[in-house]
Amino acid sequence: MTAPTIAAQAPTTDPDSSMDAVTQAPTAPEAPAAPAALVAPETKEPVKKSAGKKSKTLELTLTVTGTADGEWHAEIKQGSSYLVRNLEVAAAAVSRAAKELHEELFAPIEALMAEARSQHAARVAALEAELEAARKALADLD
Repeated sequence: MTAPTIAAQAPTTDPDSSMDAVTQAPTAPEAPAAPAALVAPETKEPVKKSAGKKSKTLELTLTVTGTADGEWHAEIKQGSSYLVRNLEVAAAAVSRAAKELHEELFAPIEALMAEARSQHAARVAALEAELEAARKALADLD
């Protein structure tokens, strides 16, 4: 036995329609959207070609240490072993090396060196004053 079918009327857009929005025929539920992970990309990405052998990465740690007296020392470490230890380095060489490597390395090192220069200049001035006083005292003894 078959049930009689009734054709559903399409909703009208006529403003004079007396049909209420509540009495309109229900529409079919929308199909759920497919998750983004399951959707295949439209274009394939090009396959990256291997450049051949990968180069071996070397890791060295260079540590440069300065003292308030203006003495600079360097150490080079590879892994857990030291290749060079406590090597005395000139302050000018440290400054040049930092400038050659990168401006961000040079700026803080140069600021520290400028402060050290001013401290040494003050110390030299104090020693010169002391030396002049000693020479004057020696001259008074003659």
